[in-house]
Amino acid sequence: MLDHERGSTPLTNGALGDNFAAQSSPSYGGELGRSFEEHNSSREEWEKEKHRGRRAIIWSVMLAVLLVASLAIYFTTRPKSTDGGDTAAAGAHHGRGQSGPAAITVGESSTGDSNIYVNALGTVTPLHTVTLYSQVTGRVMAVNYKEGQLVRKGQTLVEIDPRPYEAALAQAKGTLTHDENVLAEARMDLKRYQDAYARNAVARQQLEDQEKTVLQDEGTVATDQGSVLSAETNLSYCHIISPISGRVGLRLVDPGNTVFSGTGSTLVVITELQPITVVFTVSEDNLPEIQQQMHGGKTLAVDAFDRSNDNQLASGKLTSLDNQIDTTTGTLKFRAAFDNKDLSLFPNQFVNARLLVKTLQGATLVPTSAVQYNGTQAFVYVVKPGASHKKSAAAPAASSATPAVSFKGTTTRSGGQGSSGTPATVSVQNITILTSNENVSAVTGIGPGVKLATSGFDRLENNADALIQPNQPANGQGGHGKSSGQNSTGSPGGHTSTPAGGN
Repeated sequence: MLDHERGSTPLTNGALGDNFAAQSSPSYGGELGRSFEEHNSSREEWEKEKHRGRRAIIWSVMLAVLLVASLAIYFTTRPKSTDGGDTAAAGAHHGRGQSGPAAITVGESSTGDSNIYVNALGTVTPLHTVTLYSQVTGRVMAVNYKEGQLVRKGQTLVEIDPRPYEAALAQAKGTLTHDENVLAEARMDLKRYQDAYARNAVARQQLEDQEKTVLQDEGTVATDQGSVLSAETNLSYCHIISPISGRVGLRLVDPGNTVFSGTGSTLVVITELQPITVVFTVSEDNLPEIQQQMHGGKTLAVDAFDRSNDNQLASGKLTSLDNQIDTTTGTLKFRAAFDNKDLSLFPNQFVNARLLVKTLQGATLVPTSAVQYNGTQAFVYVVKPGASHKKSAAAPAASSATPAVSFKGTTTRSGGQGSSGTPATVSVQNITILTSNENVSAVTGIGPGVKLATSGFDRLENNADALIQPNQPANGQGGHGKSSGQNSTGSPGGHTSTPAGGN
């Protein structure tokens, strides 16, 4: 078929293929087919290169940010000196990389008596708690107490209508009177029969019948007496009285209500307050030491503190202990009695109990703030007067550039971290803790009269220089081995101490 408009002849399939091959051949240039394939492959490579470029940009930005942040941290935290030199070398001997001696306060060890306590958690438990129920049925006539009132033993608390029981008592007494007179008549007849039988006036059978009649009447009288006692008892139940002295709870019944016997409805609850006890648990590890004191006939003192363990509520004595250890917790229950004269202990109140086990005589006491720990090893910094006179290589350069300033006869450098104070040297001394509290600790491994560092520990090390500062009168820091009289604290079941007579 001819293309008349273009004036050309359409190519057949074979001719078309030959024509494409001819155009792709080297003689024709050979670029048409290759350019088509290369165009598709180059687009895929371009997309991959584009993604790689984006990732490279992101990583470059992140590295730049990290580099800037690192430089900023370095320049802001780098130690600076007044002469522009490096202060790390100049202060290497004066406290863990900081310039100048460490400023410290000191306390002194002493000799004294120290009490060993066992601290435990306890609950105030009344010796007696009475719940009263109605034993008769009737209408409540009066309630003779106020909520929370302290009542005495024998005081009337609730009154129930007594009239039905007064009537029953009167009836029982009437029956008793009747049967007592019947018995008296039978006894008179028995007397006559005995006299008549002595004269052979009556048969023996009549005498024996009368004897049994008297016995029957005696039994009837005994039954009537029991009925009278029962009626009197029921009548007494109409007047509910307190069996103990203590405090009543909230009112549980109002006048006009009808109460029934045997229903279990509580009328009033009374709790004894004086004396009162505290039940507390002690670890079984402390049991041998406590038993040793109890077997020696000693009465162990117990102090009760409030929930915060700051205020002492009462003092008492240990009275008893449980007969078996709780296998779940490994603890044993103890009971201590308190007079509670000021009613400071309230039933079911949570308290901290402190049991005095024994007193150490002539122990070495150090301020608790002076005791430090390296793992499980306790140690203190012993303070000796005078500097160590050990200078590092960079120290002369730093000292020559820093003017000296005198404070009350003591010369220090104005460029140092410490201020005025007495030059001293500290050394590490290992100790063993016998017992401790927040104020003092009884220790071995050191003698009395030794000056000890009580602050500034973050810059102290063995044989480091220090400046002794005046002690600040607060928080028990820098003490002289004597308790301020505050109550000791400790973890439940642990040992604490305080100087004897400190409380």
